[in-house]
Amino acid sequence: MQPMLAEKSAPPVTRCAIYTRVSTDQQAEVEFNSCEAQEDRIRSFIASQEGFRVAKVYSDPGFTGANVNRPALQKLAADIKAGLIDMVITYKIDRLTRSPRDFYQLIELFETHNAGFISVTERFDTSTPAGRLLRNIMLTFAQFERELASERIRDKFAQRAMRGLYNGGPPPYGYKKVEGKLFVDPKRARVVRFIFEKYVELGTAHQVTLALRELWHERSTLSDHFVWRVLKSPAAAGKTMYKGKILPGIQEPIISEDLFNHTQALLAEENQKIRKPAPPTTICLMRGSLSAENAGPI
Repeated sequence: MQPMLAEKSAPPVTRCAIYTRVSTDQQAEVEFNSCEAQEDRIRSFIASQEGFRVAKVYSDPGFTGANVNRPALQKLAADIKAGLIDMVITYKIDRLTRSPRDFYQLIELFETHNAGFISVTERFDTSTPAGRLLRNIMLTFAQFERELASERIRDKFAQRAMRGLYNGGPPPYGYKKVEGKLFVDPKRARVVRFIFEKYVELGTAHQVTLALRELWHERSTLSDHFVWRVLKSPAAAGKTMYKGKILPGIQEPIISEDLFNHTQALLAEENQKIRKPAPPTTICLMRGSLSAENAGPI
């Protein structure tokens, strides 16, 4: 009788998580960086590996890689902790994160729960010294690229400010934004002129607030903070501010530069009066006890 051949056991199944991400500034490059394109490339890799199968796809479209505050990544971390994932696969390392610190923490999480990590385009094994070296090099360059991009953005904002252009955000009170530029809003501009002229006349922001409330009976909730914000904004004088510096703007001014400068001097005086501490109470030592004039016993 011939001996029976042992049945060949099937290779263990590796449950793979596909993670994709694309940041907002990359949406224009859909053909190369879309989450769908990344997923297709990863699925092709998984199909070429024996025992690998897709367990779940996690996708964070429109999220930055500078931090880990992403819904799909948080769900992936939770599933790894629950023991549902054996391998995390991304298109590139920086799809997972661009922060070296966050990457180390994620890898530690993966290893703690017996999950591996693969980047299909950079192909390295984080369990080997060579793989760890490559991982560190790739992350260093990813961070360098992010810092260069941030520096380029800062330079762009600085150049726009130097040219007197509006750098985004809510338009200053008294203006409206049209195609990225500031234009005077006639109705609100009248309010701005009223605030500046009344402040020069009355001398305090609170008195201007009361005058506004009297003018607009239905706007009784107007606050001193609103008045201060309008008075401190150089935009009303046709200026722009960048990093604490007042620069010439290109928008039409609502008030004159002289009125704005005079108002700033008055504001500084008012602010100094508000912050000036009250004079200390005169205290004298009398017959072994502390007492103040016209004060009762302590």
